[in-house]
Amino acid sequence: MTANKTIGEGMGTKRRWVLAMGALAVGLATSLSAMAENVLQDVRYASAPGGKVDITLEFAEPVGEVQAFTTDTPPRIAVDLPGTTNGLSQRRVVIGSGATSAVSAVEAGGRTRVVVDLFRPAGYTTRSAGNLLVLTVDAGAVQQGSLATGPDPTKKVASSLEVANIDFRRGENGSGRVVLRFNGDGAAADMRNEGSRIVVDVANASIPENLRRQLDVTDFATPVRSLEPNANAGSTRLVINTNGAFDSMAYQTGNEYVIEVSPKRAAPGTVVAGAPGRAAGAVAGDMEGQRYSGRAVTFNFQDVPVRTVLQLIAEESGLNVVAADTVQGNVTLRLINVPWDQAMDIVLRAKQLDKRRDGNVIWVAPQKEIADFEKAVADARIANEEREPLVTEYIPINYGNAEEIAKLLTEDSKSAQGSGGGTSGQTTRGFLSPRGSVSFDNRTNTLLLIDTQSKVNEIRTLLATLDRPVDQVLIEARIVVATETFARELGVEFGVQDRNGIDPGATGTTTDSGFSVGLPINPAAGLFNLSILRQDIVLDLELSALEEEGRGEVVSNPRVITANQREAIIRQGDEVAYLTIQPATTPGAVAQATVEFKEVLLELKVTPTITQDGRVYLNLAVKKDEVSELIANPAGGFIPQIARREVSTAVLIDNGQTVVVGGVYEFKNRDDLRKVPFLGDLPVVGNLFKSRSKSAEKAELLIFVTPRVLQVAKNR
Repeated sequence: MTANKTIGEGMGTKRRWVLAMGALAVGLATSLSAMAENVLQDVRYASAPGGKVDITLEFAEPVGEVQAFTTDTPPRIAVDLPGTTNGLSQRRVVIGSGATSAVSAVEAGGRTRVVVDLFRPAGYTTRSAGNLLVLTVDAGAVQQGSLATGPDPTKKVASSLEVANIDFRRGENGSGRVVLRFNGDGAAADMRNEGSRIVVDVANASIPENLRRQLDVTDFATPVRSLEPNANAGSTRLVINTNGAFDSMAYQTGNEYVIEVSPKRAAPGTVVAGAPGRAAGAVAGDMEGQRYSGRAVTFNFQDVPVRTVLQLIAEESGLNVVAADTVQGNVTLRLINVPWDQAMDIVLRAKQLDKRRDGNVIWVAPQKEIADFEKAVADARIANEEREPLVTEYIPINYGNAEEIAKLLTEDSKSAQGSGGGTSGQTTRGFLSPRGSVSFDNRTNTLLLIDTQSKVNEIRTLLATLDRPVDQVLIEARIVVATETFARELGVEFGVQDRNGIDPGATGTTTDSGFSVGLPINPAAGLFNLSILRQDIVLDLELSALEEEGRGEVVSNPRVITANQREAIIRQGDEVAYLTIQPATTPGAVAQATVEFKEVLLELKVTPTITQDGRVYLNLAVKKDEVSELIANPAGGFIPQIARREVSTAVLIDNGQTVVVGGVYEFKNRDDLRKVPFLGDLPVVGNLFKSRSKSAEKAELLIFVTPRVLQVAKNR
């Protein structure tokens, strides 16, 4: 009974404890539910002097008590917010400034924890005002004595590091690149913009006297006007004076600190000229080539591991970045509004790394490692090809020539690739593998191919493009020779005769006397005669006139059809015979007469090329000859004089369009006057002592060309 009572009492005690715990849990849940009234609405950050970062947390209600703690491995600051839900739209906010890497927030069990990821251990302070909680993260300690908080110009840093050289270069798209080279690694440089100038302080490096001189770099046509390097309390200060709006960024690798100053880019949301539909904020670096298109980021790192920077870039890009185990070392960067892909290139260039992208995965490794890997892959592929069995294929050629295609696959392709400097056995085989061979049968126009199956498939794909019917072109030319002549002549002939003249030698004897003027034209189109007879005087007057007009037109119309890029020639004409005399070379010999011939042709020679946009490029020569006159040969017969008309040109014409490819215009005027001296100059009466002629000749040559494409090529 006692035992049973004890057990029963124990069971009652346990039951009461369970009930009490249940009530406590209900009460605690009610209390937590009542406390969970605040909401984390926003997280933003801003850089503060001395390399510090202010992280501002905004809540829906005033902030109560918070709990914060730090960890060293990995370096983090955690802030617990009881009774607060997470209302952020994004889980992680990348900062990348000073010692601060990023901020993330998670909610669980009625509270929210805000975690600040650090590049290195750093101190912090918190302060609240209303519904805002501000967390200030210090710059933290930097390796190798560099200062994340920026150099103090009043303190002298004991260091053997000094500036070895200052170099200025013009970069891409008008940017200026300033390179500070030191005599060793570990320079602690801090850059800031002050209005129109950029100030770079290097706290742990001195500058020799010979480098403390102003450099005028205006002639480089960059935003940089001059460089002013000076000593500053034992450290180095470089002032970069600029012109106009600019963007600046800096990065450090080894013993070099590089500052790039580029012209100011357009504000985000504006459209860049030449890139419709693209925002300028998504483009940077090489603006002309639109090489970079990633979202703009800002990084301010002091001696941060390269792998950490790559992790931040991966988060910004949304891609997967895989870094090889050999990717090591730290990097110092200060990049403001730089596309993430350009930032990645800068980091890779600074650390002699390279990348390869496959879909949404980017592999990063040292340049030599990637080169060795790709070489090993290529060697393995070649080894597999050498072990792949050979097959024999007979490929009939429909429109091309099997012999020419076989030459294209071997000799022509070999010479084309060899011009680039390749000398390996792989390139000298052209489209074939090292073990492949190709022959041809002219009778059946068939290719005989022996190679691996993969190479045979490649060649079949190539032949599907090459072995097609080509388009043809109809070329029509018109050669028009137009002539027009006009002539007018006017002549006069008259005489006076006196039949009662006295002969001074014979008394009482009469003779005929008088004078005559003869300025006729021959032949005359018409004559007008007038005679006046008196008892002792006869007057004869004759007027002759001629007016002649002539018009002529010769049209030649050669036409020819040819295949694309094939020369065509069409001729029509005569061979005119003439005699040539070879004089005797020895006494008593007889001269030899020889009949020779000269061609008088109408000829059209043309090579058409059909462009990708359907137009026709013509390389043509047009010639039209004709016999203008026959010149008598003293030895007998006649020698022909040939008038030549010819044009040779190249012209781009639309399909079916007619253009004038050449033309010659000749105009000739002539006025002739014949007169009796003195008498022909008398007014009115002088016209009886004159003969006039006037002529005008016109000649015009025009050459028209019309190409028409006759499309016969069909896709198989």
